Amino acid sequence: MDNQRILSALCYFSILFAPFLLPLIVYFISPTVEVKYHAKRSLLSHLIPVALGIVGFIVLMIGSVAMFSTTVDGTMNPSTSFNFLTAGLPFLFMIVYGILSLIVLIWNIVQGIKVLQ
Repeated sequence: MDNQRILSALCYFSILFAPFLLPLIVYFISPTVEVKYHAKRSLLSHLIPVALGIVGFIVLMIGSVAMFSTTVDGTMNPSTSFNFLTAGLPFLFMIVYGILSLIVLIWNIVQGIKVLQ
């Protein structure tokens, strides 16, 4: 088995043990174009859940602020009304995040196996 193919596959498999570190190191250290290509693809696929997590954090923060209503004098009281933004949207986002993370995990494993074949 070729060392370049093993290194390329390790970039994909690194989602299990070092999601950003290994592809980033391999991208800058490796002299071959093929290994750099796979390192870049695996790094970008590892960044998808992180980007979605940042968006989710913002959504959850907006949802938590929306749970409180501000009165005229500036005090914040817990909202008594139930709306989709306060409860449904964060829950829906967590489900989407879990599904997308699972898809990215499976995709990386499949790509790593394809590189080894």
